Amino acid sequence: MPTIDALSDRLSSYLSTEQIQQVRRAYFYAEQAHTGQRRRSGEPYIIHPLAVANILSDMRLDYQSLMAAMLHDVIEDTGIPKVALSEQFGDVVTELVDGVSKLTHIKFESKEEQQAENFQKMILAMAKDIRVMLVKLADRLHNLRTLGALRPDKRRRIGRETLDIYAPVAHRLGLNSVRVEMEELCFDAMYPMRSGLIRKAVTNARGNRKELVDKISTALRNRLKEENLPSRVLGREKHMFSIYTKMKEQRKSLNDILDVYGFRIVVESVDMCYRVLGAVHNLYKPIPGRFKDYIAIPKTNGYQSLHTTLIGISGVPIEIQIRTEEMDAMAKHGIASHWLYKTDNNEMAGSQRAQQWVQNLLELQQSAGSPIEFIEHVKVDLFPDEIYVFTPKGRIMELPKGSTTVDFAYAVHTDVGNSCIACRIDRQLAPLSSKLQNGQTVQIITAPGAQPNPAWLSFVVTGKARSNIRHFLKSQRRSESVSLGERLLNKALSALGRSMDDIEQERIDLLLEETSLESIEDVMEDIGLGNRMASLVARRLLAASRDTDIDLEAFDNEAPLAIKGTEGVVVNFAKCCNPIPGDPIVGNTSSGRGLVVHTATCKNVQGIREDAEKCVILSWDKDIDSEFSVDLRLYLENRKGVVAELASAVTQADANIEGISVEDRDARLSVTQLQISVQGRKHLARVMRRLRAIPGVNKIVRIKN
Repeated sequence: MPTIDALSDRLSSYLSTEQIQQVRRAYFYAEQAHTGQRRRSGEPYIIHPLAVANILSDMRLDYQSLMAAMLHDVIEDTGIPKVALSEQFGDVVTELVDGVSKLTHIKFESKEEQQAENFQKMILAMAKDIRVMLVKLADRLHNLRTLGALRPDKRRRIGRETLDIYAPVAHRLGLNSVRVEMEELCFDAMYPMRSGLIRKAVTNARGNRKELVDKISTALRNRLKEENLPSRVLGREKHMFSIYTKMKEQRKSLNDILDVYGFRIVVESVDMCYRVLGAVHNLYKPIPGRFKDYIAIPKTNGYQSLHTTLIGISGVPIEIQIRTEEMDAMAKHGIASHWLYKTDNNEMAGSQRAQQWVQNLLELQQSAGSPIEFIEHVKVDLFPDEIYVFTPKGRIMELPKGSTTVDFAYAVHTDVGNSCIACRIDRQLAPLSSKLQNGQTVQIITAPGAQPNPAWLSFVVTGKARSNIRHFLKSQRRSESVSLGERLLNKALSALGRSMDDIEQERIDLLLEETSLESIEDVMEDIGLGNRMASLVARRLLAASRDTDIDLEAFDNEAPLAIKGTEGVVVNFAKCCNPIPGDPIVGNTSSGRGLVVHTATCKNVQGIREDAEKCVILSWDKDIDSEFSVDLRLYLENRKGVVAELASAVTQADANIEGISVEDRDARLSVTQLQISVQGRKHLARVMRRLRAIPGVNKIVRIKN
């Protein structure tokens, strides 16, 4: 059972007497606040905060973090307000405690949303102080150590949540010892049978392998001594969860994975790391392609080491990691080693990288539509496999494995991503969907006015790229919906001889109250999306108006709404009839899709032609330079080269072929389907004249419905 006196003795090795007194004061305050409370195991509740503080003391964290660990459940579980805590212990400690506390007073639709909201709150607190996450990880680790008191289903749920979020966060912050223990405990909780079998096999193998491990260790030590390279050689234990994931991912048997022997060599300086590498390569033959230099290019979490795989005695593979003492501390404690090696003017690279990662998370959080969407993006960015590519100026960019050039563009800057139109990989033009490889140099070509393409969502992998594309498309959709809604509402009002200028503010306020919307723009967005009828909104705005000379039944809907073809995602052209400029057109307001444009003769709108609420009379704008798709069916005689002549005729008429298919009717006749893009009916007539002039073309039909 841990005690505050035992903790105080441990802290005396690196904290001052005054700081230890502050930690003790926080302990006694928490002990009093939690009086009468017990954990599921039956122990007094104060055991938990004390254990969390002990975990943080292993990382040699500062006294404020230890005080926050003691108090981290006080606000949530004892009813003591934040203000009272602030008066007792100051703002810094209180903000740490608040960042760790869960959101208890808000009702959520689902458990997932609650977890996502909690994580989002922690990210915001981390942005102010990274220690929030260190306390939270220690809290989660102790909860995992005491999972035995919970029901199996709850154990599995907590295990899954930890593996999804907390263990990868620990990895990202470089807290390797915390991550490994979390994974082992979660593996035990989720798959007790599998965990037991692997543990038993590893224990048996360890006895059988001891002689070979000792032989390899001795050979390594002797060679390094001969070369006058002082170092520590340590055997690396394999962890149950990493063995299990390797078996699953690499489809290998347990024996294949246990046959690899791991060693760590710790030396004094970076220079010595490379000299040791040369010495071990002289002792055993290295396997080509298995050397990685994480000293020159550190991992995202600040991890540095040289990795190499050798073929040792009797042909067994040996994995070796070579690093300095500081790198070893960073590998075990990650960002926590920032406090271990902290000096007045020197921050470790790992701390800066962690802060940069948190800033990236903040950007994600601002552009995500909901906590659940945010946590999905974060999960993507937590996967540890990285690739390293270069900007044209030689700057190294770290990206998740499988990233494309669009992911790279957004990693450089959001504006670069939003306006990219093409790219060069190693000076060669390449598609934006190209997957990047280690060591490539990537140049992004941008253009003013360019916009993200919705199709990018099908291949981007980073959370930053995905959330920024979605955010842009959402805001673009809103502005287009508001614009269309405003036009439809003005049209409905003008049919009644009024405009928005004639509507009193109190009428608008009344409408907003009835619809539970915040602004008139929200009403217009709903109209533009087809969720509300412009005519009904116009009637509602005028129904209680002071004007009494308006005949609400005398709707004149004949003033058509002009369509340009560039309205964006809220004006859609029906695939059933493919309307083009010059065709008589009508619009059908469809919920969620906005306005769907059909030809006036389309069978699909005949049923709603008389419904003034759903049908909108449209016309084409005079200045249209967009292109529209048209389907043509050509009946022609089979002869060599006729398809090439068709393509040539379409090109000469300044049109483009989007699709072509040929179906043989018999030995003499065939039917060709052409999909072409034209600017209107006059342009289409010009194309059809060219096609009719080709010998052998018997008949041309424009396909509608």
